Parts: sequence; structure tokens; C-alpha cells
Amino acid sequence: MKPKRYQAVIEVLLRPGVFDPQGQAVTAALHALGHDAVEDVRVGKLVRVMVSAENAEAARALAEQMCRELLANPVLENYQVRVEEAGVAH
Repeated sequence: MKPKRYQAVIEVLLRPGVFDPQGQAVTAALHALGHDAVEDVRVGKLVRVMVSAENAEAARALAEQMCRELLANPVLENYQVRVEEAGVAH
């Protein structure tokens, strides 16, 4: 079976209770712009990784491994992985 291309979309956010100075700065700036309805902002990162894998489960496993090894700090951050088929690898 020929490997397929998958896009792993990884969302990394600080764990609840972890101080988020960037989120607080964005909250303050939004309030200064008149967006008084904003109660809280948490800032994270979105990482898109293209991988070749036999199936979506294998692509997810690769992305999860990347998160554990590099993309997320498990002490401070949580992450979510979504895998989408992107076509046949060349």
C-alpha cells in the first residue's frame, strides 16, 4: 500500500491555571480598543505538519510523538491533534 499524505493540525495551549502573560496583554489591548465584553484570552500556537503514513491512525501517532518530543511542553501545555488526508505522497 502506497503511503498517503496527511496534514496533522496541532493546537497547543497553556494548561488551565498556568499564567498566560501574552493572553493578559491581548485582553488588556482588546479592552483598550473598546471590546469590554472580552473576559479572558488564552494565547497558544497552531502547528501544521505534513506527513506520509499508511493511514490516519499512523499519521496521528507520528504527530502525537512529535508533540511529546518537541512541539508541546507537557508540564505547561496541553495539545490536540487533528489529522486530515491531503492526497497521495509522491
